[in-house]
Amino acid sequence: MLRVFRPRFRPVDTVHAEPLARTASAKPSSTGRVTVRRLGHTIGALARSCHLGPTLAVTALTTALALGVGADARTCALICAAILTGQLSVGWSNDWIDAARDAAVGRQDKPIVGGSISTATVRTAALIALACCVPLSLATGWRAGIVHLAAVAAAWAYNLGLKSTAWSWAPYAFSFGLLPAFVALALPGHPWPAGWAVSAAALLGVGAHLANVVPDLDDDRSTGVRGLPHRLGGAGSSLLAPAVLLGATVLIVLGPVGSPSAAAWPGLAAATVIAVVGAVVALTRARSRVPFYLTIAVAAVNVLLLVGAGPRLV
Repeated sequence: MLRVFRPRFRPVDTVHAEPLARTASAKPSSTGRVTVRRLGHTIGALARSCHLGPTLAVTALTTALALGVGADARTCALICAAILTGQLSVGWSNDWIDAARDAAVGRQDKPIVGGSISTATVRTAALIALACCVPLSLATGWRAGIVHLAAVAAAWAYNLGLKSTAWSWAPYAFSFGLLPAFVALALPGHPWPAGWAVSAAALLGVGAHLANVVPDLDDDRSTGVRGLPHRLGGAGSSLLAPAVLLGATVLIVLGPVGSPSAAAWPGLAAATVIAVVGAVVALTRARSRVPFYLTIAVAAVNVLLLVGAGPRLV
């Protein structure tokens, strides 16, 4: 007689099956958390690589100018987006192009040197930001768009080599000087801004360049960078920066047609006092960082005065 063998099915061990199920379901969740952490890490490194402070400051200044001259909401939004993407491209390209120099002097504060992000990632971010900047700039009108793209091109030229020449100040003067033009040309009728506004913005750019480079003079010299601030030295740059910015203050206060605003004279007085104190400290304490911070204070006064003078920009 043939015997029929029936397979014996063991009951499921629910006690052990539940932890196994939890383990299996936890793997995708764990992978997702790792991915999110990596993404957050990359975003943080990109934020540190883009020179976030100057990027946000220039974006805020230009957007405030647009609001001050009465640009509509759409134009203000386009100007803000165009400036932001342009500044991001400049900041990221600076860290990407200078990666070897930064590594040579041990700049661990730089994300690329510190290993937080790769040079390739920062380079890709810079190129994507630049690609976004082009249509956003042209969306404000072809005149305004060309002016802004010229300013961004000058900033890239600085990163690509002009920073190491005696003309290192020129891209800053050119790019900052075009910011009022970018805003004005985006308005209906495409007016050109007043000469005092263009000149004051250009001086603001030169002062920002001098002040920005002073803390890094020694590191730059050791890697062969010989821009104007390096040729002037720390003391010379610390003296010239507030003087240039004070010149911008005078233009903003006295340049517009009509009587200066109520805030203009106090602003000029404050900028003068700060500049004089900075000059005295620079002459008496060569290695002090106080002149650098005082120069930033003068620049802040200028920004406030320039935004306040917005209605007279055109």
